[in-house]
Amino acid sequence: MPEQKASANILLVDDDPVQVQIREAILRDAGFNITIATSAEAALALLCAPNEGPKIDAVVTDHVLPGASGADFVRDMRRSNPSMPVIVLTGMLTAEAEYCDSDVTFRAKPVPPAELIEVLRAALAQRGRRE
Repeated sequence: MPEQKASANILLVDDDPVQVQIREAILRDAGFNITIATSAEAALALLCAPNEGPKIDAVVTDHVLPGASGADFVRDMRRSNPSMPVIVLTGMLTAEAEYCDSDVTFRAKPVPPAELIEVLRAALAQRGRRE
């Protein structure tokens, strides 16, 4: 698989500071630029205000978020970002059913670093083929 460009901007959505720190380090080491949101509301604000920060190329989100589930967040996000690559990470295996028709890549935690990077690069490459 070809290497994804190092300048891809990833929105990491998770309210657990330890998980954020670990995933941020993994993705930065892989060459991605990371923007962090700790809630669905904050993530939607970033995605709906593209002139306020970097253009987001993909989203990596937890399923359990304060105020809204990851599935609610994805449904809201899809209204303005229908083709945004989204990777959902969760320890709740039954949650996958909540994402039917949401066009996401679903992974059960724990996700090994190499798998997270591979899945993210594949999602970005797939988007590039569609555009």
